[in-house]
Amino acid sequence: MGKNHPRIFQGGSAMNIGLLGFGVVGGGVWELAAERDDICVKRVLLRSPKAGLPESAVTFDVNDILNDDAIDTVVEVMGGLHPAFEYVTAAMERGKHVVTANKALIAAYYTELTALAAKQGVALRCTAAVGGGIPWLVNLERVKRLDTVCAVGGIMNGTTNFIMDAMHKADVDFPAILKEAQALGYAEADPSADIDGDDIRRKLCISANIAFDAALEEKAIPTFGIRTVTAADIAAFKSHGFACKLLARAESAQGGVCAYVEPALVGADDLEAAVPANFNLITYEAEKLGRQSFYGQGAGRFPTASNVVQDCLTVLSGKRGFYTAKAAPAALVGGEAHPYYVRTASPDDFLRAHTAETWENGAVVTGAVDVCEMLAWAKAQREKDPAVFIAGIR
Repeated sequence: MGKNHPRIFQGGSAMNIGLLGFGVVGGGVWELAAERDDICVKRVLLRSPKAGLPESAVTFDVNDILNDDAIDTVVEVMGGLHPAFEYVTAAMERGKHVVTANKALIAAYYTELTALAAKQGVALRCTAAVGGGIPWLVNLERVKRLDTVCAVGGIMNGTTNFIMDAMHKADVDFPAILKEAQALGYAEADPSADIDGDDIRRKLCISANIAFDAALEEKAIPTFGIRTVTAADIAAFKSHGFACKLLARAESAQGGVCAYVEPALVGADDLEAAVPANFNLITYEAEKLGRQSFYGQGAGRFPTASNVVQDCLTVLSGKRGFYTAKAAPAALVGGEAHPYYVRTASPDDFLRAHTAETWENGAVVTGAVDVCEMLAWAKAQREKDPAVFIAGIR
């Protein structure tokens, strides 16, 4: 079989995997694959030696995987943009299928990777990249066969949900609960991607692209995180019957897609308010089917590894391509407007013009403001008041 032709699995044949990375998720993939006779991890690319792997499986040179015709599928769980991008593109150019859990990679190079998979006739799957162990993307793909998706979003980051849930359950301030999240392994040593909303923005971008057959510019999606929330903010929310969650939302709009990430105040009896600890709740709204939500572990060794291996089994069954065959450039537009809670030490004319009421803690609530306009204001306001905090009121 030539190097540049996609691998075709015959009945009863096994998949041979080249595994890029052997961290938490990679180790889980190794263990799950070892329990099956239709999937074999043939080689594992390491940056440094790891105990517990047979010497024959270990390589420190990616070319040992790329140039091995017996390896039909590359599973990328090393993370980061580079050299992951170069490795997975080289794999697809050689006719190998790619399964990845790397949301940063898919969000940043969505158009290039999906186009290459289509050109080469190979599979590109990334179910674990959005929702960890939740079968979100496969169900988003499935609903589109019969229905039109109008909106997607929800709680898509376990670290921030753990922090917000803990702050609602005890009178604890943000720095203390962040430290606890880091000690439990829920937050990285540098938690910026989680608490500033970058992680959830990447997941929203991938979800919106699939839902609306779009190709959004990920970094252009308006985003405000939870870094500046305080225990006093949470107390104020609770006294008014709200819970605060970091939510993502994207909806089809006239002229493009309205997409954004922001803290949001939801009713204390709403479904999102009940999501505990580091769990996720991801939702789509479809024209005929209405709202369906998917709940579960958004990260972790076996939840994430399970979706990686499920993707491998999907490829083994004959599935090719991506979750959608279309990726048309789409503009980010306004369209959604709602009130906002705003706490800042430096109110300006814009805020005063939109203020509808003032709460006991000195924060204000605005009338309905376009989300793009409000998030642009909040981004600029950080320069004047680094402690500013806003939350949309749903």
